[in-house]
Amino acid sequence: MSREFDDVQLSTPHFSARTFTKLALAVTLLAGGVAAAPAAHAAGPYERGPDPTSAILEAARGPFATAELSVSRLSVSGFGGGTVYYPTDTSQGTFGAIAISPGYTATWSSLAWLGPRIASHGFVVIGIETTTIYDQPASRGRQLLAALDYLTSGSPTAVRSRIDASRLAVAGHSMGGGGTLEAADARPSLQAAVPLAPWNLTKSWSGLRVPTMIIGGEADTIAPVATHSEPFYQSIPSSVEKAYLELNGASHFFPQVTNTTMAKSMVAWLKRFVDDDTRYDQFLCPAPRGTAIEEYRDTCPIT
Repeated sequence: MSREFDDVQLSTPHFSARTFTKLALAVTLLAGGVAAAPAAHAAGPYERGPDPTSAILEAARGPFATAELSVSRLSVSGFGGGTVYYPTDTSQGTFGAIAISPGYTATWSSLAWLGPRIASHGFVVIGIETTTIYDQPASRGRQLLAALDYLTSGSPTAVRSRIDASRLAVAGHSMGGGGTLEAADARPSLQAAVPLAPWNLTKSWSGLRVPTMIIGGEADTIAPVATHSEPFYQSIPSSVEKAYLELNGASHFFPQVTNTTMAKSMVAWLKRFVDDDTRYDQFLCPAPRGTAIEEYRDTCPIT
């Protein structure tokens, strides 16, 4: 939703702007009032880390040091294991968690750069391996949810104790992106979803209620945005917070290499809706612009 404001000009026939300002100040002082300073930002209960800047979001790592552990497929059920990344800091309370799925025939290694990058902004991240590399979107959606359930109830104490089970999200690439939509549709209690170049034969997601950012590639020939990302975005009700970011000239495989524009928007979305951190509104609304962005649509986060 775009927001435009017309410039308002104040003119008087007898006072210059400076004189008018002095008069207004005098009236205020005579009335015993003091001009109010802008209200200070009130910290939310889930805010983690320093005040965000573009430089912080565009860096290879965020403000939190991270650790990781491998999860064997033999030790879990419902998905194929994977890798967990988590902040080492325990002084700021618990963190939200996100499960991420690779795409068709791919393994987590194709997206592994995302794990520590997102975790370093104050999230517990599990990059999953699927039960088979040929799993379809519906299966990948169920596996994402199984991975979140593992994090919140079956993971080692060092991981589980860091997670706020009420603040969970999903993401994925290609069929993993289609699975992200499936997971969000099946579990409306999720706080955020980020499908990346999503592929799914189901085009309408009118029942989805989870804040969703879809990121597509302009030059994607495997899941063309005209038949995948764009109709997915349009079908999500306008009452749901949603955004569509289309990367200029990007192919289907843009998430498989470091992509600063994608990571910046993805982290901002997760911070805004998983952490309810309004400090990140500035990176989502008004719509971000730049040569890397072909198109951006949004509802603008409610503040």
